[in-house]
Amino acid sequence: MSRARHALSDAQFDRIQNLLPGKASDSGATAKDNRLFVDAVLFVLKTGIQWRDLPERFGNWDTVYQRFNRWAKRGRWSGIFAELQEFDLEELQIDSTIIRAHQHAAGQKKAVPEKNRSAARAEE
Repeated sequence: MSRARHALSDAQFDRIQNLLPGKASDSGATAKDNRLFVDAVLFVLKTGIQWRDLPERFGNWDTVYQRFNRWAKRGRWSGIFAELQEFDLEELQIDSTIIRAHQHAAGQKKAVPEKNRSAARAEE
């Protein structure tokens, strides 16, 4: 089965599984499906959609948001994101629209070489 573009790979989920609360074998909704929940949060972060626009396959958007908010208040995301952080320079992209240069960096009058200066003075 192929994974969705914004979903965690098996290797990534294995790396963070111990950082997630509860276990799949526990009763209750805490760990009902941690992987689906984390995939939902990553989907929102990667696509930039609003929580209300979360696809139905992830469950009720408000439930997902409330759980995300609880984890954020408890500081769970910093450890998860630190573990998932990868420096893959093959996919490094820079958007040049955010690069700013000072107005004086746009161009400079070229200096006239010394021999041309004396020739220009002679013509005057």
